[in-house]
Amino acid sequence: MAYEVTATRRRPKTFDELAGQEFVAATLKNSLETGRIAHAYLFSGPRGCGKTSAARILARSLNCEKGPTAIPCGVCSNCIEISRGASLDVIEIDGASNTGVNDVRQIKDEVLFPPNSGRYKVYIIDEVHMLSTNAFNALLKTIEEPPPYIVFIFATTELHKVPATIKSRCQQFNFRLIALETIAAILRDTCVEMGIEAEEEALVWIAKESTGSMRDAYTLFDQVASFSGGYITSALIREKLGLVGLDMLNSLAEACILGNTAAAFNQTGDILSNGVSIEQFVIDFAEYYHNILFIKAGITRESILGYSPSRFSANVLGALDPIRIEEALDMLLRLYRDIKISLSPRFELELVIARLCSLTQWVSPLELRNAITAARESLERGVPAGGPSFQAPPPGSYAETTQPGENRADTGTQPEQREGPARNVPGAKGSLVEGFDRYMAQRGSENGGEAAEDRRPHTVQDSNILPTLSGNVPKPAMPGMTPELERVLRIFPGIIVENKQNNKETRV
Repeated sequence: MAYEVTATRRRPKTFDELAGQEFVAATLKNSLETGRIAHAYLFSGPRGCGKTSAARILARSLNCEKGPTAIPCGVCSNCIEISRGASLDVIEIDGASNTGVNDVRQIKDEVLFPPNSGRYKVYIIDEVHMLSTNAFNALLKTIEEPPPYIVFIFATTELHKVPATIKSRCQQFNFRLIALETIAAILRDTCVEMGIEAEEEALVWIAKESTGSMRDAYTLFDQVASFSGGYITSALIREKLGLVGLDMLNSLAEACILGNTAAAFNQTGDILSNGVSIEQFVIDFAEYYHNILFIKAGITRESILGYSPSRFSANVLGALDPIRIEEALDMLLRLYRDIKISLSPRFELELVIARLCSLTQWVSPLELRNAITAARESLERGVPAGGPSFQAPPPGSYAETTQPGENRADTGTQPEQREGPARNVPGAKGSLVEGFDRYMAQRGSENGGEAAEDRRPHTVQDSNILPTLSGNVPKPAMPGMTPELERVLRIFPGIIVENKQNNKETRV
């Protein structure tokens, strides 16, 4: 007997075998039991989720010798002929090949003749959205008022392309993607039926790769079973299909969080030398960080992650917070788009790997804004961010040094009212703006720049410069400076400051 693929051999024969479509199966069974049989049905949903199988089951239920029944016997002549596709009363039409109005006219002529041996003449039109506008219009009258022995069943993967005039004349059923657990359970039963041993992790991987399509799962299962030799393992799948294993990804991610660029480059080269394509490598690494993000969010279901949460590196989970995981995932997703038009995809990959090695030092704009906001609020309240233990600067320090024309005893005078150009700064005393300008004024005098009395307040011109912690900026000689202000000055070694008076630019 000729070999039959698993998807065809295990096609559902009854509504109870229709996996993952409980609502559709229950509704059709109830309509058959109560005799509420419509003259047109519209099945829509993703590929491989059972639309055509449900149409054939409905056709058998209508024409079974014991029917109409919700459970066709499967042994009568009508059921056998419909299962083999040899029934004269069940006509399956490919909508992609018969798109013209002349094909629909042929259907209109055929519906005038009653069924040959069955109770109903059933037309199953697959990919009905491929019909032309004229063909749809020619079907309208026939669908709305067909002979009592005619039933139309339309199937489509793109419901939005079906005209509203057709939808309004049909009972619509939306098929859903099949759950990963359901697909894995069906594959497990298939292994028992075929006498094949398989690791649970391998079956979960196949179910996950099928993305909710039972037909895709069966197709991939047949491919894996062909080279497995009767025993399907996840290691064999990775080797034969060119996939990156979880252990390799854990090792690479650990090298990245440690900042070991050389080790990360070596491991990347080893993975690519094993025959893994750059695209597949990026997909697997992005999925790795996606799973890490899920675990950090408290999701531990193995059916979602594809592995047990304990299989993921504890060092990576402890070193990265959700903000940096999201940044890593964003870099990999952008890399996947860029390598399609890149001059050298491998260079693009290695560049992202190098950036991932400095991910722990990356500061997000949100963190920077929160730090600046906290520093500003702390300075405006007059409470240093260092806490109550912060001591006032000793006499003679920069914070206590008087400026030309300033009376130290006049402590109650506002900065705007005091004499001397050093007080011509916006904001209250001790604010972040004032501290920044005073720091710039001191640096200008130390570097032989313009005189202090000629300087005016400075404004930051470019707030979009990415912060970096890699620069070695010397500590400002300001003993009274709060830690927040020091941090802002250290992570912005390249801010361009404008001198409003002379229209000059000074780089901090």
